[in-house]
Amino acid sequence: MSTGRIKVMLVDDHAVVRMGFKLLLQGSPDIAVVGEAQSGEEAVRLFQALAPDVLVMDISMPGIGGLEAIDRVLAKKPQQKILVLSAHEDVMYARRVLKAGASGYLTKRSAAEVLMEAIRAVHKGQLYLEPLIAQAMAVEQVSGSKNPVDALSEKEFKVFIALAKGKSVQEIADVMSLSPRTIGTHLYNIKQKLNASNSAELAIIAIRAGLVEP
Repeated sequence: MSTGRIKVMLVDDHAVVRMGFKLLLQGSPDIAVVGEAQSGEEAVRLFQALAPDVLVMDISMPGIGGLEAIDRVLAKKPQQKILVLSAHEDVMYARRVLKAGASGYLTKRSAAEVLMEAIRAVHKGQLYLEPLIAQAMAVEQVSGSKNPVDALSEKEFKVFIALAKGKSVQEIADVMSLSPRTIGTHLYNIKQKLNASNSAELAIIAIRAGLVEP
């Protein structure tokens, strides 16, 4: 491997997706894929040994998922560059990952050249947002339209998504390394903020917001 290439680590729970992106990136003279991970947990374990310049990470994965993985990676290495590559085209996820400390957000429908451009930009220390996402965020800011989900804290948002995906309080507690009682408190606050009375209503809110698949 020639020196000077941008070292990239791919994190996605689908092997076919990782293979596809790896093949795309191999065509670039200045980018090299140095490793892969199939979960947030594996990414947190491996990234320090592999020392990638840029972590290219999915957000919706089993286990701790992308948002929690971003938190844990940055806790270990605050300067790590992370580019989120997600199937979600909703600005809410983009806002959340940027708030968590990621350097960029791209949807999986993006062309190969755009992915390479985003990796180069993030590597240079720039913030990269897919143009359509950036436009939607700007429109939202100008119009002042707010989604109630935006009122959730980072931890509450993670619990909300996990609940909407059908996870139990105990399962969420295990994954997030918190007590079931703490998760219960988050759940109470989430219901209050979203005016929901049960988990089924929370799931409907998440589906309508485009945050989980119906």
